Amino acid sequence: MAEKDLKLGESIIILAIVLAVMGIGVIGLGLSPQVPVLLAITITIFWAKIKGDDWNDINAGIIDGIEKGIIPIVIFILIGAMISTWIAAGTIPTLMVIGFKAISAQWFLPTVFLVCALVGAAVGSCFTVVSTVGIAFFGIGITMNFNPALVAGAIIAGGIFGDKSSPLSENNNLAAAVVDTDLFDHMKTILWSTIPAATISTIAFAILGMGHNHADMVKINTTVAALTGDFHISWITLLPVILVFVCAFFKMAAIPTMLLNIFVSAGMMFFNTPNLNFTKASLIITNGYIAKTANKEVNLLLSRGGIVSMMPTVALIVLTLSLGGLLVHFGLIHAVMTPLSAKLNSQGKLVTAALLACIGVNVFVGEQFLSIILPGRAFKNAFNKGGLKSSALGRVLEDGGNVLNYLVPWGVGGVFLANTLGVPTISYLPFVFFSLLCPVFSLISGFTGIGLKKADSSASSSLKNAKPVSSND
Repeated sequence: MAEKDLKLGESIIILAIVLAVMGIGVIGLGLSPQVPVLLAITITIFWAKIKGDDWNDINAGIIDGIEKGIIPIVIFILIGAMISTWIAAGTIPTLMVIGFKAISAQWFLPTVFLVCALVGAAVGSCFTVVSTVGIAFFGIGITMNFNPALVAGAIIAGGIFGDKSSPLSENNNLAAAVVDTDLFDHMKTILWSTIPAATISTIAFAILGMGHNHADMVKINTTVAALTGDFHISWITLLPVILVFVCAFFKMAAIPTMLLNIFVSAGMMFFNTPNLNFTKASLIITNGYIAKTANKEVNLLLSRGGIVSMMPTVALIVLTLSLGGLLVHFGLIHAVMTPLSAKLNSQGKLVTAALLACIGVNVFVGEQFLSIILPGRAFKNAFNKGGLKSSALGRVLEDGGNVLNYLVPWGVGGVFLANTLGVPTISYLPFVFFSLLCPVFSLISGFTGIGLKKADSSASSSLKNAKPVSSND
């Protein structure tokens, strides 16, 4: 099917049906996202067949979609193995014990947000933050009787803040490459939305934590006793954490970093776990760690990880990417985005339209990289003709694409985080203040001009003459 054969109204109707099916199924009925996404795929394929497309074309769309997610899928599988080995090696239990002794209940939430941000900035990955130190903080927060969704929100918001602030972040590098701007110029530009959003988030978490001045010390002491009694608590067990930072310092890619970390932490399991053999170690890596302490809450918190635990996430990601591949392959996304980038006669409208495009790709495609790439390509010429520097578009791609993917229940980021922490995306969404605020500050910048980098006076004059800009120019 040629994209030119698609009418805007037809594209909007199909996308609206797909969104309604997924929204009603996941949010309205509380279903697991797999079935609504599968139904959305069926509807899209049925529509494509009515339009006359053959199965080879449909298969090509599915393959195109899944192909973009192969590396993230492999990373998620390795993270599952890393979580189980970190627990068995005593790394996460040690982080929890240190946290109980060092963090007060009153300042717990802002501390979690800022520490996760620092770790995220160092390693350049929100996923790594949440699946390592995030799990330790989650266990501490639950023991301190915090709302699980609130703790998850602080962890995730901090991880996203760190990811967005790191020169090692794949998302930062991708956004800079898509708009053809220098990475550090891009990072300076995104500070105009990043800093205000992070500041307000820190204040919000501090206010929300004020009601927890007195932690249940009996419960905390019981938890610490269970951890110290059944796990090897030592500074040596923090070696895997140090290894993550070392690999980040040498700019090692994610997959070799995780493979090395799994190998080291798996080796440490043999020193920390009595009567462990290769068969049992293999089962821990495959099926996850099963805690068997005298404390039921500790068992619930630390019985997790393993390659198998990531399979529901992988299944949903494959389905979501398949749906996204079909929507992109048949031009449904492009047919809606192209009119958005046309007939825009102000910088505020440009920013608004680009943000909406990023959000739309996140919702319909669910893939973080595509939420940056597709709007970036569609609006690049429009921003240039509007008298704005390419870095201005780069910030919009971050604020509408990168940071919001974690809030979509069927998105790659949302699925992974919900599965890792055991908190539904819809539950933690209201507390990820950083992600919710970044688009707001982008809009403010777009309409006020604050922090909005302009190309030159001659280029910006095209907006003064109210001449429409189009991505097709």
